[in-house]
Amino acid sequence: MKLLFLGDVMGRAGRTAVIERLPKLREAWKLDFVVVNAENSASGMGLTGAIAAEIFAAGADCITLGDHAFDQKDMISYIGSDARILRPLNFSKAAPGQGAKVFEATRGRRVQVVQALGRVFMSRPYDDPVPMVDAALKTAPLGGAVQATILDFHAEATSEKMAMGRIVDGRVSLVVGTHTHVPTSDAMILNRGTAYLSDAGMCGDYDSVIGMQADEPIRRFVTGMAKGRFQPALGEATICGVYVETEDKTGLARLVQPIRIGGRLQQSAPEGLPIPA
Repeated sequence: MKLLFLGDVMGRAGRTAVIERLPKLREAWKLDFVVVNAENSASGMGLTGAIAAEIFAAGADCITLGDHAFDQKDMISYIGSDARILRPLNFSKAAPGQGAKVFEATRGRRVQVVQALGRVFMSRPYDDPVPMVDAALKTAPLGGAVQATILDFHAEATSEKMAMGRIVDGRVSLVVGTHTHVPTSDAMILNRGTAYLSDAGMCGDYDSVIGMQADEPIRRFVTGMAKGRFQPALGEATICGVYVETEDKTGLARLVQPIRIGGRLQQSAPEGLPIPA
């Protein structure tokens, strides 16, 4: 199966790039399933129903969120009306929506998507993600009930992400980190066959401070004082994420490749596959 995961969509620049490019990528790469993390797509904080509809229309099969899942108030009610949107499993027992779901992919195959939040350096004391991820994986075993499983681990610390990768190695197709907005260069297949990447990066303008116009973040770092709101940068976005090919029988990875398309970063695409204009 050919899977694509796109990292945190950041503001208007990021969502415009995804909406314009994803349909072409889906066709050119013959993708079977696409997940997009869109928790920063609405002015850099959260997701709205209208933006979700645009991302789905562009070719996403599932949208994941993160610690900003409910920053936009309409998501509190909207998430219950569209089961393709997932919030972290361990966000809050009172949170609406769900953190894991099995989806239909091409040719009758099934893909489970799971999302969890890390706890190291995070601002809130979220529940332990490990037992909740374990429980989700047991309900739809890889290579049995599903032909692929994608775990979006939304966390600050790369050490925690690496630990989660080893905890679920052999039980999921892909563990991909989100949240820090910076793509890492450690894409690999772990010992038991799970594809891993510490952070997918963001879909946004990298002439910025993690997607925000630089002036206000710099002011706060230098002076410790806020003068205005953070505003998403509006230059040309780089689409960042990860491409994975799996074996249907086992669900394990045979190829993992970071994706960087457009904008300021060095370009990267799967070997032998074109980057559509």
